[in-house]
Amino acid sequence: VQVVESGGGLAYFGGSLRLSCSVSGLNLDRYALAWFRQAPGKGRERVTCMSTEVGTTYYADSIQGRFTVSRVNATNTVHLQMNRLVPEDTAVYYCATGARTCYTGTWNPSDFRFWGQGTQVTVSS
Repeated sequence: VQVVESGGGLAYFGGSLRLSCSVSGLNLDRYALAWFRQAPGKGRERVTCMSTEVGTTYYADSIQGRFTVSRVNATNTVHLQMNRLVPEDTAVYYCATGARTCYTGTWNPSDFRFWGQGTQVTVSS
């Protein structure tokens, strides 16, 4: 299984970025896919989790209404559209899969077996 993130970079306050997560070797119809982030000096924080249940995606309160997840079935790719960015969104963002469920919105890093290398997002004020 390979998980590869792309799309990080520098954005300004109020700007947008789109991250992508490409998964190979695993069928996303059968596994949840989550995004986490880790800011300097902090633990890994949940961002979103796309469940195997059609139409069910969980969002952390801190990004609710600003971030949106979408999936391209043909390429087994998931996009994280991040709008209205703020400096507090600065972190390394990780894509992860291999869990069967999002645990009804309480997903944790330890639930996921396969991880990407991470991509840096920096939001400048």
